[in-house]
Amino acid sequence: MSAPENYGFDLDGFISRERFEKMREFLRDKETPCLLLDLKAVEKNYDELVRTMPYAKIHYAIKANPHEKLLKMLVDKGCNFDFASVPELDMIMRLGATPDRLSYGHTIKKSEHIAYAYDKGIRLFATDSEDDLKRIAKNAPGSKVFFRLFMECSGADWSLSRKFGAHPDTIFQLIQMSKDLDVVPWGLSFHVGSQQRDIGQWGSAIASCRYLFDSAKELGITLKMINLGGGFPAPYTQPTAPLEMYTKEVTRFLVEDFPDGMPEIITEPGRSLVGNCGILVSQVVLKSKKDTYNPHSWLYIDAGKFGGLYETIDESIKYPIYSEKTGPTGEYIIAGPTCDSMDILYENTKYVLPENLEEGDRLYFLSTGAYVNSCSLESFNGFKPPKVYIYDED
Repeated sequence: MSAPENYGFDLDGFISRERFEKMREFLRDKETPCLLLDLKAVEKNYDELVRTMPYAKIHYAIKANPHEKLLKMLVDKGCNFDFASVPELDMIMRLGATPDRLSYGHTIKKSEHIAYAYDKGIRLFATDSEDDLKRIAKNAPGSKVFFRLFMECSGADWSLSRKFGAHPDTIFQLIQMSKDLDVVPWGLSFHVGSQQRDIGQWGSAIASCRYLFDSAKELGITLKMINLGGGFPAPYTQPTAPLEMYTKEVTRFLVEDFPDGMPEIITEPGRSLVGNCGILVSQVVLKSKKDTYNPHSWLYIDAGKFGGLYETIDESIKYPIYSEKTGPTGEYIIAGPTCDSMDILYENTKYVLPENLEEGDRLYFLSTGAYVNSCSLESFNGFKPPKVYIYDED
């Protein structure tokens, strides 16, 4: 069989054509929608991050993709983990991760969940508020805490501002308060936003950390760690710099701001480890022309916002879409299958796909390894989330 044409992007920029054809054959008899996760690609991304940031402790953000086979592979490779809930904690410990490899990175948590984690042996907690800091001191006495800085997240496709972190002045007050509580003020953290394209955002954040390290020193407190959070990008339709350029610049920022030696460094990759390691397969359900004079057709598919493509909200993440069909092309508005008008994937951004698409034709959403299986509703309108398959071949 000859290889199908691609539309609107270069397939080879995301996956080798030979590997894609093997995966396509593997998926040929699988009911759609379904998601294929490439564990070899995850392993390759992890090894690359270890190579380019050998000084950093890698805490994989479980929320990005919590598939147990993926997590088990990372556990066996010696990865550390950032968890945000009791179920994530239970799962990763069941898969073999020990408490010293885990951090409770969520700043919004119940007292009983802090106590539960402490009982399981967790001794590293994030915080960004007075109430949370006091809860940690009460329910996890003697634990190390790191204080999360507020970030504007400009330059990120998926912002994490407003809800998390606190202004440096507030963080300084929390550090000062920690002197009188039963916790160890251990370090600082930040997150520059998911799919961050502006490398300079890490420079600004690290400079803020340097300022707070010095300010804490005046209180008699020596901070010992910086958690760089996530933010390294995955490849979607818009080009990004290679990972090594990010890690090289981040390393330079750290060396310049801490010339006498870096503190302990943690990084929490999620999207950058797994984003390009998934292929979501969907079928065309219906093609519709709503206006005789409108050149754009609507294309309805059997996967949507409620079934894994949640990050198409505001068209924030633009996935490469590959069609098996060939021939003349047209521009489409793409929507999901549910009876909710929010379930429109791309309307402002028109996708160029074959004009002869019809019911049953398959579309392949590339770079769907992050936040697809973890952001799928179980049964909205009765539609089931994509079934997940593992591909572990060389």
